[in-house]
Amino acid sequence: MTFTGFDIVIPALVILVLLVLFMGIKTVSQGYNYTVERFGRYTRTLTPGLNLIIPFIDRIGARLNVMEQVLDVPTQEVITRDNATVAVDAVAFYQVLNAAQAAYQVSNLQNAILNLTMTNIRSVMGSMDLDELLSNRDQINERLLRIVDEAAHVWGIKVTRVEIKDINPPANLVDSMARQMMAERNKRAQILEAEGLKQAQVLEAEGRKEAAFRDAEARERAAEAEARATQVVSEAIAKGDVQAINYFVAQKYTDALAKIASAGNSKIVLMPLEASSLIGTLGGIGAITRDVFGADGPTAAPRSPARPPVTRTPEQS
Repeated sequence: MTFTGFDIVIPALVILVLLVLFMGIKTVSQGYNYTVERFGRYTRTLTPGLNLIIPFIDRIGARLNVMEQVLDVPTQEVITRDNATVAVDAVAFYQVLNAAQAAYQVSNLQNAILNLTMTNIRSVMGSMDLDELLSNRDQINERLLRIVDEAAHVWGIKVTRVEIKDINPPANLVDSMARQMMAERNKRAQILEAEGLKQAQVLEAEGRKEAAFRDAEARERAAEAEARATQVVSEAIAKGDVQAINYFVAQKYTDALAKIASAGNSKIVLMPLEASSLIGTLGGIGAITRDVFGADGPTAAPRSPARPPVTRTPEQS
C-alpha cells in the first residue's frame, strides 16, 4: 500500500492541531494565579481552573501563590530610646491580592517584605523605652502591622499580621531589672505595713476615746445620783428629820470600813484610839435604818456580815 502526500499531511495536521490545543489549554491549581503575557506585555490573570490562551502568542509570565503565607523574620539587635540593646525576632503573614502588581511592581517579593518588616521593627521599637517595650507588645504589633501593610499595599499584597515572637535583653540588664522589681516590691510591702500600723493606731485611739467617753458618762451619772441623794438628805434635814443625816453618815462610814476590810495587802489595820470608839456606831445603823424607813419598810435578804478588821491602838502595839 502506497501513501500519497495527502495521507501524510492529514495526520500531521491533526497532530499539529492537538499540539496547539494542548499548548493553549492551561490548568491553574487552586490557591494560585498565573499572569499571561502577550509579546512580553501583561494582558490578564488566569484564575484556578481550566483556561485558554493563544499558543505561540501568549505565554505564562508569573505563577503566584495567593494563599496566606508566613515569613520568618530573623533575629536582629535593636537599640531602644534609653540606649538598651535587645535581640528581637518576629514573624509576618501576608497574602497576594493582586497577582499582576505582585509580579510586576516589585522584584523578589518575599525579600522586599522581609527587609521592610525588619526596618520598621528597628524604627518602632527604637522609639520606645525598654520598660515600655516589654509591657506593650500588643501595641508594637499593631503599629508594625499598620506601617508595613500601608507600605506593601502598592505591591498588591495584604499584610495580615506582624507578631513579635521574642524580646531578649542582655543578661546583666535582666539582673538589674530583677533587683529593681524586688526593690519595688519591698517598697510596696513597707508602705502597706505602714498603712496597716497607722490604721491600727487610729482604731486604738478611737477605742480609747470611746472608752473615756463612756467612763466620763458613767462618772457623770454617778455624780448625778450622789447629788440627788445629797439633795434628798438635805431636804429631809430642812424638814427637821435628823435621822436622815445619821443614816447618811453611817452609810458612808460603813462603805469606808468595807473598803479597808477588802484590801488584799493586809487584814490588820492600825487605827488611833479615838477612832476605835466610832466602831460602836455600827450597832446603831440598824436602829437608824428602822427609824428612817419605818418598821414596815422593805427588808433586805440576810447577809453574813464581813469579818471586821482587827484594830489595834498604839498602846496595844
